[in-house]
Amino acid sequence: MNTASLTPIFVRLKLSLLRNGLHQSGTRKAAFISSLVFTLLIAALQLLGLVMLRGNEHAASVTVLLTGLLALGWAFLPLFLPGGDETLDPTRLVMLPLRPQPLVRALLVASLVGIGPLFTLCLIVGSAIALAHGAFAAVVAVIATPLTLLVCVALARAVAAGNIRLLNSRRGRDLAVLSGLVIAIGIQVVNFGVQRLSEAGGLSTLDPVASAARWIPPASAISAVDSASQGDYAVAVAQLALSAAALAALLHLWQRSLTKLMTTPDGSTLAAASEPTKKDSKSGSRFQGLLPEGRTGTVMERSLRYALRDPKTKAAWVTSLGLGLIVPLFNALQGTGSVYFPCFAAGMLGMLMYNQFGQDTSAFWMVALTISSTKDAYVELRARALALLVITLPYTALVVTLTSALMGEWEALPEVMGLSFALLGAMLATGAVSSARFAYSIPQDSAYKNVAPGQGGLAWMSIFGGMLAAALLCAPLIALTIWLHKTDAHAALWLVFPVGTAYGALIGWAGVRVAAPQVAKRLPEILTAVSK
Repeated sequence: MNTASLTPIFVRLKLSLLRNGLHQSGTRKAAFISSLVFTLLIAALQLLGLVMLRGNEHAASVTVLLTGLLALGWAFLPLFLPGGDETLDPTRLVMLPLRPQPLVRALLVASLVGIGPLFTLCLIVGSAIALAHGAFAAVVAVIATPLTLLVCVALARAVAAGNIRLLNSRRGRDLAVLSGLVIAIGIQVVNFGVQRLSEAGGLSTLDPVASAARWIPPASAISAVDSASQGDYAVAVAQLALSAAALAALLHLWQRSLTKLMTTPDGSTLAAASEPTKKDSKSGSRFQGLLPEGRTGTVMERSLRYALRDPKTKAAWVTSLGLGLIVPLFNALQGTGSVYFPCFAAGMLGMLMYNQFGQDTSAFWMVALTISSTKDAYVELRARALALLVITLPYTALVVTLTSALMGEWEALPEVMGLSFALLGAMLATGAVSSARFAYSIPQDSAYKNVAPGQGGLAWMSIFGGMLAAALLCAPLIALTIWLHKTDAHAALWLVFPVGTAYGALIGWAGVRVAAPQVAKRLPEILTAVSK
């Protein structure tokens, strides 16, 4: 194959992946377009905000640190978050007669096609505009903008190529579960950093950190624009050269990883294949006697086994449980929390009800064979919801109790408990309907993809649309709580607990009842969607 023609071929392949994903259903196309418009709107607002920093004395600190966070996100988030790029997996190319050097070039250009690179480009352009003052600085900005984007993309590719076999192995997928906790803790670190920033009196507190980060690629490329604006031309050139050297080093590491993948056998699954299976033979009685008889107990046991064994399901549980506990407790310990923060835990755990059939992947056809009527679909969904409640209900109660204890507001415990249970029921209801209407596939061949190509917009629309619907369903109980506070009827606030518990149970039951006929009717479509 002519290596000169390899780059346009890979770009067309990337475009074909996006286009073919949109051709499969009108719902998927609408979800993708909606997510694209939403992302572009956020990017435009971020671009406008950065441009408005132009002339601010702390603009350099903000843009340099923002670029560093972008690079950090490109290094790790594509491995774990939904909507992962299908072409990130280089093992799909090892059998092709291609040399690593032109392959790296082609993949690098193809990686610039997508929503993520476009969003990143908007932030980089805004940062460059905010810092560029003068003709020389404008020239530096023109060079620094594509250089920064290329470093981010090459960093993501190098990390993916260097860890792909570990992530694709069973042990690697188990280790990927920890990424949920890492992300959860990272979010809280950023949250506390923003709080401390506001308490310290403004952006000036960023200057010491930015002064060190300005020499770390690719932030050094953006900092070069600021150096050029201040007349430090030698420093600007040195910072650009540093980012260029980082790009060259990343491309070299990426090429070495591709060469290793193409010339060495994959032994990542040998240890897993030789592991004894005595544990599996003993686990048959793990839930015996604890669950009801019949199909309900069988489905509940299957769902709980997924939570214990399947790496993707386990990762979702670890992330939800970790975030649900960290957010309210950390804020309570910092003195910045609210007694209502445990509702966040109920929301996170309720999200596990979304895309129930996608969690079964291609094995869902075995479940589909047992669904021949609306009643079968109802029992299936009800059992899955009950399996979630076995863990989420006591966990939510625990988080509410701990938060109330840390904040010393025991009198608010009944109302917060009622609101949390109502939200949990609403999330189960909208999750059941979402599973019936917006099923999508969860690829099992890679630890860093949670949505099949072309279905990312559908997944995000399903989750955020369901969360909005759940919030609307909880509006009556929220209104009741506010009314009791406004009328000083504090002695009656304990009623929110039984009312919220009953309301959540009723909504959850109604959601399963509404979703059941849709599952029975749309079973072939669901089976097709989750088997991608």
